Amino acid sequence: MLKNFVKRKFVVTTFAFIIFFITLFFPSQKEKTPSFNTSYVSGKTNFIYLLNNDDYVSRTIIATKETEKLKIIEELISFLTIDSKSESYIPNFFSPVIPCGTKILSLDIQDKLLKINFSEEFLNIPPKYAEKMLECLVYTLTEIDGIEGIMITVNGNLLESLPSSSKKLPHILTRDIGVNTIYNLKNVKDVTKTTTYYLAKNNDTIYYVPVTLLENNDKHKIEIIIERLKSNPHLKTNLMSYLNASAQLNSYELLEEEIRLSFNDALYEGLTKDEMKEYVEYSLALSIKDTFNVKKVTIS
Repeated sequence: MLKNFVKRKFVVTTFAFIIFFITLFFPSQKEKTPSFNTSYVSGKTNFIYLLNNDDYVSRTIIATKETEKLKIIEELISFLTIDSKSESYIPNFFSPVIPCGTKILSLDIQDKLLKINFSEEFLNIPPKYAEKMLECLVYTLTEIDGIEGIMITVNGNLLESLPSSSKKLPHILTRDIGVNTIYNLKNVKDVTKTTTYYLAKNNDTIYYVPVTLLENNDKHKIEIIIERLKSNPHLKTNLMSYLNASAQLNSYELLEEEIRLSFNDALYEGLTKDEMKEYVEYSLALSIKDTFNVKKVTIS
């Protein structure tokens, strides 16, 4: 018994010396923690619509540092503005579109309506980019929860027509304005409008390009979207879709804020990577959400 007691005492004493030497030769965690001073730190991301190299409005993700809604809006508009302090943070294959020097004079949100008062520089947009500027602005800001429409004023005057154009605008701009719109109309009767999200790639970066199509078509909008994702895009660009040509929609159910789709087994046929399956699901979900203004798309 005495022998066991001596052994235990020796072990305890030895362990105490080990702890002592560790604390003696190694600084505390607090002492060795480095101090960093960074100019742009973000734990949040937001969707933003910018122009790609082909001048098509494109959806990507941007890191933001603000947390309060109006501040986020200001930051996103800064990303969209040429030669702003934020432009250097966007990928080099995207471009901002709001004219250089444009300032936000005021911002206000009431009942899901965002009111923006810009300085007069906002009107200094070349005619070919005027429509794209509004598409980038509207699609970016309506990605924010609680914003469904935008009212734009310039120096306090309502923007009633497209800048550099006589084309009339609705007083409240929503996603109904369309994006990268293609007109395939034979007449003005029975016009169907759908927005389809295709994939585009620059080096290793994949992003989405929405395309609104106005056409005379008596098919259901869901069927039109699926047909478009199964075939080549109308635009002569590098847009693509991974939806298999053999995929068939068995049934669909339209609920108040949800659409449920049921496909045959060919939906993921030929897709070897999980990320490709995600691209199929996201393209479908984004297209249907935009076209039907629903909050949820369920795919089985």
